[in-house]
Amino acid sequence: MSILTYKVKHEQDFTPELQKAILVAQYAIQNKKCRTTKDVKHINLKACIANQILKKYGNSKKIKNVNYVKLTINGFFVKVDKDNLTIHIPSLKLKFSYQFPNNFVKVNQVELDNEYVYVSCEVKDEQEIKYDNFIGVDRNTTGHCAVVSIPKTGKVIKLGKKGFHYHRKYKKIRARLQSKNAKKALKRIKHREHNIVKDLNHKISKKIVQVAKENNCGIKLENLKGIRKSQNKNSKKNKSGESFKCSINTWEFYELQQFIEYKAKICGIPVRYVDPAFTSQMCSKCGQIGTRNGKTFKCSNCGHVDHADSNAGFNIALKSALEFKVKESRTKSNGQFAADSDAAKGSTDTPKLVRKDLEVILNPA
Repeated sequence: MSILTYKVKHEQDFTPELQKAILVAQYAIQNKKCRTTKDVKHINLKACIANQILKKYGNSKKIKNVNYVKLTINGFFVKVDKDNLTIHIPSLKLKFSYQFPNNFVKVNQVELDNEYVYVSCEVKDEQEIKYDNFIGVDRNTTGHCAVVSIPKTGKVIKLGKKGFHYHRKYKKIRARLQSKNAKKALKRIKHREHNIVKDLNHKISKKIVQVAKENNCGIKLENLKGIRKSQNKNSKKNKSGESFKCSINTWEFYELQQFIEYKAKICGIPVRYVDPAFTSQMCSKCGQIGTRNGKTFKCSNCGHVDHADSNAGFNIALKSALEFKVKESRTKSNGQFAADSDAAKGSTDTPKLVRKDLEVILNPA
């Protein structure tokens, strides 16, 4: 089972209830050991809502103060009419229609602010489909966040160029605020940047799963576990003047990975991981080690020239068949893990010829 959250706009004013919710949350923070709905009865917020807020903020060790709280209702207190596509919340006297898919098993929880209702639904996962073909996703620290290579068609799709611009923009803002010691403003900026990155990762992961579904393929990613720890402190700097180690710590690779996993799981699309070694240096056409210079890859063996991240994406998609070829070459990795820069929301490159099988590699002349 997976949990999906849908956002629905409502037309009701909940300002009084939201103000009461803040008071309940503040009580929960100040009284960690003893807290029940009886203790906040004087605030006059519905018990089913107060109970959820007490649990959320009372169990949190990080939250010290609150000035914004959503109304939270357990799914047990929510009535769903799937025939008429309506949801009714008796405690708030709210009834609204929904347009999201009707295939959910149940409503787990509902949260409200003064504009939207956030409905968390439990959705049954599709049985994983067995695919012979995979798309390769190369995740990057600069330029595009993800480059999707499709060996089946030879196409390349570049996604999330805006991410690098967001990073540079907010890095400058943070530096300016830190110099002025504006801690509150700095905290707000960090929260805003996190939300922007999260939204972009959602869009990128949605597109990647959509591409896999359209091409009847599984998804292959590099196993980047421990990549932050393995990088040299004196790693080479990019054009913007920051080191690889610095840039890789500023983007949520694991978050993007999680989004891809759960979206693919719902559709029954398998997600597999490969060793990232040599994916940036190997030729996707002949399997030999080539030369990478910035965003350009060139193979001295077959003369193949390609965009470095597109080439890496094809290697990721075909990695299992290429692994032993790397062992034969006995060439050590230089530790590079780079990216590219092009379209903003994602663009499709001109299709290129990619081998349909690995005979050239498996049985070299």
